[in-house]
Amino acid sequence: IKASRHPIVVRVDGHGMLSPNYIATAVRLLEETGAQNVGGIMHAEGENDWERAVAAAMTSRIGVGNAAFHTGGEAQAAETVYLGVFRREALEQQGGYNEEFIRAQDWELNFRIREAGGLIWFSPELKVSYRPRPSVKALAKQYKDYGRWRHVVARYHEGSINLRYLAPPTAVCAIAAGIVVGAALTPLGFLIPGGYLAAIVLGSLPAGKGLPLKARLQIPVALATMHMSWGYGFLTSPRSLARRVIASRRPAVLDAV
Repeated sequence: IKASRHPIVVRVDGHGMLSPNYIATAVRLLEETGAQNVGGIMHAEGENDWERAVAAAMTSRIGVGNAAFHTGGEAQAAETVYLGVFRREALEQQGGYNEEFIRAQDWELNFRIREAGGLIWFSPELKVSYRPRPSVKALAKQYKDYGRWRHVVARYHEGSINLRYLAPPTAVCAIAAGIVVGAALTPLGFLIPGGYLAAIVLGSLPAGKGLPLKARLQIPVALATMHMSWGYGFLTSPRSLARRVIASRRPAVLDAV
């Protein structure tokens, strides 16, 4: 961003591929809406059965809740968007991304922009193809980091958390408690993990519509990996990490080029 020289800055990540006319559409939307940042759909697409299963999980409500940039929806104001096309002046006003954030840096920056009165705009006209992680281990690490750093944002910005972000850690605690109660006290405790398993299996049916059988069978694994890893990361996010970020919460203003 410091090296850029134009009034609009487009973020593109390594796992994403912009659709045709993406930038032209984003520039038009910036002008039409007056937004400080616009973004669209993180359109997950897999190249093998596992990646297709993860893509289905990542674009389903049972997988990611009501996040429009995952599941789609009408154009509207949003808390955050995937990647983003920014007015440079908004980035300069906020001092850019907080570079201490390994994950959730986009959510944290968009929160600051909104707190300053800026508009973040989601539009389904913007679509970025996304390649999911290629293994259970890689997906688990990705979502553990998401949960870990989302908790840092919650500590860093009071009022930034909502029920959707609390669902995975709540599920982890409930399932763990159910297993302990089921093993130590009464088999009724196993109803909690059993109920969760039934929910993700049933939820995977509409998510996997049109996919090969092998991919459909792996969707519950992808869902459980995402939920449990995110929840575990949130619950185990160290306070020392949050203190380190808070200490540098006022990044230097970007140098205009």
